[in-house]
Amino acid sequence: MDREIVVLPDPGVVAREAADRWVTLARESIAARGRFTAALSGGSTPRALFSLLASEAYTDKVEWDRLLVFWSDERCVPPDHADSNYRLAHETLLSKVSIPAGNVYRVRGEIDSGQAALEYEEAVRREVGTPTLVGSEMPADASVPPFDLILLGMGPDGHTASLFPGTAALREKKRLVAANFVPRLNAHRITFTPLLINAASHVLFLVAGIDKADVLRAVLEGEFEPDVFPAQLVKPAQGQLTWLVDRAAGAHIEQERGHH
Repeated sequence: MDREIVVLPDPGVVAREAADRWVTLARESIAARGRFTAALSGGSTPRALFSLLASEAYTDKVEWDRLLVFWSDERCVPPDHADSNYRLAHETLLSKVSIPAGNVYRVRGEIDSGQAALEYEEAVRREVGTPTLVGSEMPADASVPPFDLILLGMGPDGHTASLFPGTAALREKKRLVAANFVPRLNAHRITFTPLLINAASHVLFLVAGIDKADVLRAVLEGEFEPDVFPAQLVKPAQGQLTWLVDRAAGAHIEQERGHH
């Protein structure tokens, strides 16, 4: 795994850096394989990224008809619900670019969570498929489809996707998508498991805000306690892991690779 940590002045610059990297990865993936497979996340930082990608400055830089869009996690709500990660991406990005409806794979959060997770895993296996192997690089588990890009955020409790502290999905070894019960929320969430996240070619964390500063330091520099800080489980086997953080979130970390 190659890890890069980039501290940027503010959330707006984080979004811009993420948009630039999205464009570069999309072009590279489309040139190599004819498509770009991306899993989106919810939250305020991705909202700014999605709005940028839909803006005139960026929308013409991506061949949207070559994009396959998934979600790294979803709430158990209908697609028009205010809490839906699908709704956020649809309103800010997908409805504003020329992406075919058939290229958008939402989680059916309105049905039974266990069934929705099973369906979604099948869709990931079917559509993202098995990797085109480069040279002799065999992935750790060739049966796990590698996304070109998985976007992630991190909560003030160290959760990422819907992998919350102390929950069962942290220890999942077979399933790619799980219906994860979160006692603190008294709710199920549908989430990619570490197995699927760590098969990705690129994982991009977007983290902003002073409320994340202490936990970000713990995740990046502290003891390995994934049951307490689930974001520590993200270690792509063959991939690139990038943390784009604003100055507030990165206030307490030692720099691995300097500021931008």
